[in-house]
This record gives sequence, C-alpha cells and structure tokens, in this order.
Amino acid sequence: MGLKYSNPTYPIFNKKKRVSPMGQAHIDGSNFWNSASHLPLYVEQFDMEKEVIPRKILSGWIRFVRKCFFRVLRVGPIPSHIAVIMDGNRRYAKKKKLEEGAGHDAGALALLCLLIYCYELGVKHLSAYAFSIDNFRRKPEEVQKIMDLLRECIPLLTRIVKHRPIRVHFAGSLELLSADIRIPAKRLMDATADNSKFIFTLCVVYTSTDEIMHVVQESCKEKCDHIPEIRANDANNGFLGENEDSHLGDQDLIKLVDIEKHMYMAITPDPDILIRTGDEHRLSNFLLWQTSGCQLSSLVTLWPEIGIWQLVWVVLNFQRNHHYYGRKRNAAVDLVHGSYSSSSPPSKS
Repeated sequence: MGLKYSNPTYPIFNKKKRVSPMGQAHIDGSNFWNSASHLPLYVEQFDMEKEVIPRKILSGWIRFVRKCFFRVLRVGPIPSHIAVIMDGNRRYAKKKKLEEGAGHDAGALALLCLLIYCYELGVKHLSAYAFSIDNFRRKPEEVQKIMDLLRECIPLLTRIVKHRPIRVHFAGSLELLSADIRIPAKRLMDATADNSKFIFTLCVVYTSTDEIMHVVQESCKEKCDHIPEIRANDANNGFLGENEDSHLGDQDLIKLVDIEKHMYMAITPDPDILIRTGDEHRLSNFLLWQTSGCQLSSLVTLWPEIGIWQLVWVVLNFQRNHHYYGRKRNAAVDLVHGSYSSSSPPSKS
C-alpha cells in the first residue's frame, strides 16, 4: 500500500501535540509497552490512500503469538548480549521519499522496538551505536537533528523504565554532549542503576579508540596515585633498595582487570552477537576490544526496517553456531589467564 505523507516525519519525537493509534494525545511509557502494539507510530497528519497506517505489530493477539514464538526460541541458548550498529537511516529516508532527518526518527523508533523484543526474548543486554565521535564531521543540520532526537528520547526512556526493571546506561565521552542532554542522561543512569534484569546501553559520542585511550589514561593515573602509598608501605617494611626503588613484583603493573574496569562498557559482558544493518561489513570503530569472540551478523535490511524476523534469524544462527563460539570464547579466556601450556595452544579449528 502506498502512502502519501503530508508531513513525512515520525512525530513521536516532535514537541507538538501527538496522537497515538489508541487515540491518546501524549506518550506514556506503559502505553508504549502494552497498549499501542509495541510500535506506537504517533501521527499528526497523514494522507492515506486506502486505510489506516499498517503497524508492524497489529494487535494484542500478534503480541501473544510473538511471545509464544519467543518461548520456543528459549528452548535453545539465548544470547546474553546483543550489540547493534544502526546503519541505513538516511538511505531509508531517501528510499521512502521522506524529508531529511525523518530516517533518524524511524531509526529511533526501530531501536525502541528492538529493546522490547530483546526484553521479551530474555536477552539481558542490548547495546546500540547511536552516535560516533566521528559523526561530528557530518553536516551541522544532521548532527543537530540527532542531538534533538537524543534529547527527546531521554524522557521517553524515563517513562518506560517506570514500568519495567530496565537499567539505562550511556557510554562514551559524555562531556562532549551539551548540558541539556548530559545532565538528564546522568540523572537517568543514576535512577536506574539498581535495575539488573535488562541493561540498555546507548553508545553516544563513542569510538573504541577513544574508549581505549580513556582506559589507558585512567589506569595509569590510578597506578601513579598509589605510588606514594606503595613506597610508604615499603619503607615501613624495609623493602626499599639502595636507590629507594620498590620491590613489589607485579603489583605496580597494569593488568587486564585494571583495563576492563575502566571501560565505558564495563557494566556489560562482551557481546555474543554484533548486528550491522544496511549491508555493511565494517565495525566502524565500535567495540573493537569486546568483539573478538562474538558472532558478526551483517543484514541487508536498512535499520528502520529491522523487525522481529531479522532478530529471530540472527538468534537462530547464534544457536546453530553456539558450540563453536563457546569453544572460541573459552580458548580466549584461557589465553588471557594463561591456563594452558605452551605445548598445547587453543585449537584453531
């Protein structure tokens, strides 16, 4: 069915009066989750050729079928952590002949729906690459659009977490955000810090290079701050050498545990699956440290078009290859902790 848009945007994020498919004039977290079929296409004006705009999730009975299908999926192993690189928003807007920036609105809506699907499926962690530091090089109008969208998503997430035990975490150099985004984001993180059933991480002003630089700086600073205390303890115990050098073995070395505790992504385990949409096959400086042992899934689907069937396909592939990735991950852990002998390295098969 073709649609003619008199206002080709997704007004769920507009500040004007919004009308939901349920006839409500506001966004409510509970209604978003339960009433409006989980995909609330809040609309202001649409010129439709034949009927009401079709929603991806049409009614409560489809929600029931989806839950039954998820129950069958849960017979097999379910990934603990899914990470996504959201690619294709601009191409989607061009494909649908929408105004510039509308693709990002649709992409944000798709992300909220994926959050719901993952929560219902039993996934524990969802991480999304929302805005790279490199994205500041884009046109100022597009950067401003994304920032406005992020600013308006925070209140919606705040309403949603009132009805579900979801922890929201923003990862990245948050100091690069304006105060009207940074402060509400930190307030939301603090308010949901005790929630542990599901953790939703939004990576904003993030790159893996910046994360690793941050880790190195923080780890070195932490060790340097402890040097006077270490030397004082050595002096009291008579462990200082002729040149007042400390003899503490490896206690002053930076270890893996020191690095990982300073990661922006420290609150989440490494991803089991990394999904990238838009038929792209690049990591784009996202979770380079954490994705050495995860399944990479490149989907032809543009990000705003992602739905339940793409998620199901990815999870089925994960279940089919679970034994292989499990062995690879265990071998990587053994390598890090040195629990295998040099004569018997981990299998390359």
